[in-house]
Amino acid sequence: MEKIRVGFIGCGGRAGAHMSSFLEMTDEVEVVAVADPVEERRLAAAEKFGCKRIYKDHTELYDHESKETLDALIIAIEPTAHTDTETRAIEKGIPFLIEKPVHIDLEKAEEIGKKIEETGLITAVGFQDRYLDLMDIIKEELPKHKTGGLVYGAWVGGIPGVWWWQKKSTCGGQLVEQNIHLVDGLRYLYGEPLSVYATCSRGIVRPGVDAKEEYDTDDHSTAVIRFSNNVTATLVSGCYSRGVRPRCGLYITLDDMVLDYRLRNNLIISTPDGEKDIPRGVNQTLLLDKAFIAAVRTGDRSLIRSDYADSLKSHRLAFAANKSMETGEVIYF
Repeated sequence: MEKIRVGFIGCGGRAGAHMSSFLEMTDEVEVVAVADPVEERRLAAAEKFGCKRIYKDHTELYDHESKETLDALIIAIEPTAHTDTETRAIEKGIPFLIEKPVHIDLEKAEEIGKKIEETGLITAVGFQDRYLDLMDIIKEELPKHKTGGLVYGAWVGGIPGVWWWQKKSTCGGQLVEQNIHLVDGLRYLYGEPLSVYATCSRGIVRPGVDAKEEYDTDDHSTAVIRFSNNVTATLVSGCYSRGVRPRCGLYITLDDMVLDYRLRNNLIISTPDGEKDIPRGVNQTLLLDKAFIAAVRTGDRSLIRSDYADSLKSHRLAFAANKSMETGEVIYF
């Protein structure tokens, strides 16, 4: 089997998980090019895969690579680093998997999405939870019960160490940068939203004491999202917690069952007959990467559970929640 030739744009942070995937897929994939502005990161990535084509940034990579030398790209860069990164891949016809958020400027993301649609390029977005066996169980279980009910979702913790988290203008806020995984999970389970209303608060985290001086993002936020069939989800985000790890995930209350999804760890199913605790049994990032590579090889887009066009729906919902926080309005879809 001919190997799919992959290039990396961005070699730090989340890129590491994709690199681990490809180290398990050496019979299917060959990483042939890497690009990163940090020399230490790009050299370490190149050494890991033994690749000789090493670039200081995406511009240099695109100036030397084409669809004749690269079959696919992994784009895992900082939220503010999205310039012409995607448009040049589109122009060259190179399929790509991109990490979320795909852009912190929704209008520009929409423009990119339109170009992808016009060209028919294969894309995937790193909404890894869609590939979890636990999410599959929930998705299969929901139609067996009466429609409607309450969902409580949470992603609460501390402030990640990456620099862009300190300002809302460089991360989009926690809902866009981090908790968009659960935003997307709700869409995956319940379909498209009817409306969202959200609030936020600051004042717990002290700039210059608990965070950097430039810290100006929300300490916590709450979004109430209505779906069809009488489903209402309350999704909270918080980055003020220190020293403890509050429970994160989705708590779904049905008429005769409770589904307690504990983020990427386990699923507790409670019924009148008792309780079942199901541990996560898969590497969801590996499955995401395998699906993308298989789609590139075969052209079968159905293998990808969230492409760029679908991911925009989750981004629209997260940005609509941000708008509701700013205006106090309910946003209808």
